Amino acid sequence: MTGLRAHGGRIDLAASHYPTAPRPWLDLSTGINPRAWRAAAATDAALDVDMTRLPSPTAIAALEAAAAAMFGTSADRVVALPGSEIGLRSLRHLGLPLPARFVVPCYGTHADAFPGATPIAREATGEIRSGTLLLANPNNPDGRRDRPRDLLEIARQGAWLVVDEAFADAISETSVVPLLEPDDRAVVFRSFGKFFGLPGIRLGFMIAPPDQVASMRERLGSWPVSAHAVAYGIAAYRDTDWIDASRRDLPLRAARLDDVLRRYGTVHGDCPLFRVIASDDAPALFERLAHAGILTRPFDYAPRWLRVGLPGDDAAFERLERALTNG
Repeated sequence: MTGLRAHGGRIDLAASHYPTAPRPWLDLSTGINPRAWRAAAATDAALDVDMTRLPSPTAIAALEAAAAAMFGTSADRVVALPGSEIGLRSLRHLGLPLPARFVVPCYGTHADAFPGATPIAREATGEIRSGTLLLANPNNPDGRRDRPRDLLEIARQGAWLVVDEAFADAISETSVVPLLEPDDRAVVFRSFGKFFGLPGIRLGFMIAPPDQVASMRERLGSWPVSAHAVAYGIAAYRDTDWIDASRRDLPLRAARLDDVLRRYGTVHGDCPLFRVIASDDAPALFERLAHAGILTRPFDYAPRWLRVGLPGDDAAFERLERALTNG
């Protein structure tokens, strides 16, 4: 069970723990959009992926420009990464000042980003005047959101601010990126896979000042991402119709999820890709759903919490409601 509390998406491990659960499993343990960007049509041929060649610098630059347009910044501040996880684990090499602190509760990798970093409560962030502060907005796992201008005040009062915006594509007004001035001491990470529903592409981005951009580029080398990532990323970031439609649709389905879950505990979170139930019955709810072939996300450090990802369609919603009602 430890692995199921450490990270979402472990259907293989869940199946071994619950061998009699019905198949196929319904994975609600992550914050990944279940309605992926053109999943059926996005074939290699349609996107003209040439796997016999390395991605060209021109193609990678086009990817960064397409992402920058969506993020609200200039392409020279954007670095393509093989997933935002790599960027977070490279923070210690970017010359950011100590002491380092990270806000809890948080994504597990935040604790590993700076060896010896100090965890702090979100309420204490306004007191930070030096060093480096790492946090997520929207936060993972509780879905809490901070106003971008409030976060930027931290960077403008002496500290370096690092914001993990892995879920920000779903809520554009959450991002600090469009508000950044050239001299702001801020580094931001974005994830492609969560909003576009394609985590297997392994694509992310860092938005940062010139010195940190140069340092990350040198660390990653000439071919930081695959030809698949370049092709999918360019096409998806340029698909403004799909992006706009998804941003309208996700809050509606999140409200439906709220209606389902609030009968079983207090529902938290402002990120439309997932919700957290707070209840003394959270461990029992996890077990009930697992025996029904539905994987959710429990937490060792918060046994009263259960994170539930957004179902992708009516059938998934109905399966979730049946399991909760009949368990």
